[in-house]
Amino acid sequence: MRNKLPFLIVGIALSVLFWIFSVEILDPIRYGRQGFNDVLFNNNGYSIVAIITLAMGWAGAAVYYYLINSAAFDRWWHWLAILVVTVVLTPFVCYLAINPMFANEGKDFGPEMVQFGTYNLVVTAVAYIVASFSIKWWSSNCRHSPF
Repeated sequence: MRNKLPFLIVGIALSVLFWIFSVEILDPIRYGRQGFNDVLFNNNGYSIVAIITLAMGWAGAAVYYYLINSAAFDRWWHWLAILVVTVVLTPFVCYLAINPMFANEGKDFGPEMVQFGTYNLVVTAVAYIVASFSIKWWSSNCRHSPF
């Protein structure tokens, strides 16, 4: 692969678009009780979740391709293991960031938070995959995984 820069540019562009359209992407489902979306929207929660999701996705990919970067760890299942760790950690970090918004307003949206976190699993996986294909080309040992 000769020119690797377009992959990085496309990955950054997709990430910026995700952040710009975070409300539309993170709010496709109208959650059970009235008010969950309003609290997130009024407190800029969607942008916070988008930034955390992007940061975790890009950080997970960077850890795999540049921190670990081992020829012994250059298999698709190792890449998948880092994806799973990233995908599982991100909703917890997002929960810690947005739960005070609901606590400050005296509201409890437990089931809605679980549903939102579950949807965020998928969004985080996409962010990790985009980041992986954006930065993997400069890795000295892991550039061939996942394929």
